[in-house]
Amino acid sequence: MNIVVCVKRVPDTTGVDIEIAEDGRRIREEGLVFDTNDWDKYAINEAVRLKEEYGGEVTAIALGPEDVADTLRRCFVTGCDEGIRLTDDAFEGSDAATIARILHQVIKDMKFDLILTGAQAGDDGYGQVGPTLAGLLGIPHAVLVTNIEIIDGTARVHRELEGGLEEVVELKLPALLTIQTGINEPRYVSIRAVIKMMQKEIKVLDLQGLGMKKEEVGEAGSKTRIERLSPPPITKEIEILPGEPEPAATRLVEVLKDEGMLA
Repeated sequence: MNIVVCVKRVPDTTGVDIEIAEDGRRIREEGLVFDTNDWDKYAINEAVRLKEEYGGEVTAIALGPEDVADTLRRCFVTGCDEGIRLTDDAFEGSDAATIARILHQVIKDMKFDLILTGAQAGDDGYGQVGPTLAGLLGIPHAVLVTNIEIIDGTARVHRELEGGLEEVVELKLPALLTIQTGINEPRYVSIRAVIKMMQKEIKVLDLQGLGMKKEEVGEAGSKTRIERLSPPPITKEIEILPGEPEPAATRLVEVLKDEGMLA
């Protein structure tokens, strides 16, 4: 079974004060730590698990600057066999549909049984690339997948619905699945494996290598674009009461009176 897994490099904003860049259309990346998108980590682990159970190879594909090579090397360490980096300045500003078209350009000529992506990305949360890519390839897809079983050329998958419900569907291969977090357990790797995979070759394709034109990608090829970012408005302020019991109690009574909760 040959599997393609699409991964994304995103900033880790946990516990970090996010600032808007001067152009107002992106966040400041200086000082931020970048990592593999959380949903994609589960997709990578699931692709390797399926390879180990059913045989075949796993190819990881990442779109972005040269730094995404680190993301692909983490895929190698986890168990992926091949890596493809799609890098070109012209890709900057591509929306979800355009990213799907770029991925389609490289995947359409590959031999695959499954394509796995994360259910969404931690930086934008759109969740559009996977379904759009499936539409371009003309293959069935399922989203928010929490379990996968392969039976006689068919993927039997469980997918998460709203309200804690679950749906079981069967898709004829080849198919595309977007993976929900929690589908598997994290894999831990040795330092020796990390060092070994640092030298593994990554195939690099740019705009010309994909056979695409500049007007087909980036903002020029996108139907949506970010005009302005802004932090969420502050609707309520949090007041931290003094640490000592008596002044804290006094202030709490004042607040409750001001809110009309005490006479």
